Amino acid sequence: MPTHAWHIQQATRALHAQGVIAYPTEAVWGLGCDPFSQQAFECLLDLKQRPSQKGVILIGSRFEHFDALLSALPPVQRARVVEDSTTPTTWLVPDSQGFIPAWIRGKHPKVAIRISQHPLVQALCDTFGGPVVSTSANPAGKAPARSALRVRQYFPCGLTYLLP
Repeated sequence: MPTHAWHIQQATRALHAQGVIAYPTEAVWGLGCDPFSQQAFECLLDLKQRPSQKGVILIGSRFEHFDALLSALPPVQRARVVEDSTTPTTWLVPDSQGFIPAWIRGKHPKVAIRISQHPLVQALCDTFGGPVVSTSANPAGKAPARSALRVRQYFPCGLTYLLP
């Protein structure tokens, strides 16, 4: 098994065990967890010292991870979201059926979703089998981490796994 595949497996195990992970994204390092685990989500917010009303983004590797949300959009809007997948764009989509837990949205009426082009994030979401919470890896008020070293400095304990 290649080294990166082993690390993806470890990160996925951490997600399934209601842990919080750190991982590289296109721009900065992110913190993530299983969006359907309130326990993991609360741990993530505690680590970041972030208020729950702010909400977070969900990242996936393909639009199929968000079929429940996208199928409710009118065809023209759905096509616009799906066709614009060459750059990482965050889309705000309604969740009128309540597919996504309310804690993900915070005080907002819509869910923020993004398809990542980062190969490790794609492999993570594919192996996990769906979207992952994504928020910058930094305590509230601090600059986002741009290296694994900075992530470790910000969070010397509390992370279940750091995906190198």
